[in-house]
Amino acid sequence: MGAMSTAFELPQVAPDVERVDAARNRERILCAARRLFQERGAGCVSMDEVADAAGVGKGTLFRRFGSRAALAAAVLSEQERALQDGFIRGEPPLGPGAPARERLIAFGEALLDMLELHSELILSAETGPERFTHPAYNVHRLHVSLLLAEADPGCDAELLADTLLAALGAELFVYQRAVRGISLERVKQAWAQLVRNLVPHAPPDGRESALPAAWLSDDLDAD
Repeated sequence: MGAMSTAFELPQVAPDVERVDAARNRERILCAARRLFQERGAGCVSMDEVADAAGVGKGTLFRRFGSRAALAAAVLSEQERALQDGFIRGEPPLGPGAPARERLIAFGEALLDMLELHSELILSAETGPERFTHPAYNVHRLHVSLLLAEADPGCDAELLADTLLAALGAELFVYQRAVRGISLERVKQAWAQLVRNLVPHAPPDGRESALPAAWLSDDLDAD
């Protein structure tokens, strides 16, 4: 009886309760951050203000997300998933079924459209070297490098992918649009010209590759 009583009194459901509480706190934080970012701009909102609006402690917020950049990336996860779904399994030319060069152009245009709508938030998410280790950037780089290798098997696809993606960075986009007043259409035209100058028109052996659906990033807002 004593052994049974001891076992019965163990807090067997505590881990599940903790996970429910953590998920609830995470959703409250994201809802508060999304609202504050929309109202005032991501660059004008502090982590303290997000914690207050979400009704959680600052320590909880930092343990969950670590930095404002990570929080901004988490808020953007829905848009990023939609972009990834488009180039992994969507309609051509963004999705499979078009030549590699046309898919690269469509990818850049889709990312530029996303920047046009969420440039300040993306800029906050891209602060520092974290941009290059985030799951979203890794998927973008893999997608671009596969298309480059398809179009020109002899090129240094991995390095060229980073070079091309630099042209789609949020900081450059904001400078071009807000400081220089360049139209979105002109930015897109320059991207298309850059890709056409770099990438052959069609793969030499007629192959067509696609990023596997399994590469759709499930941890865009990992923390």
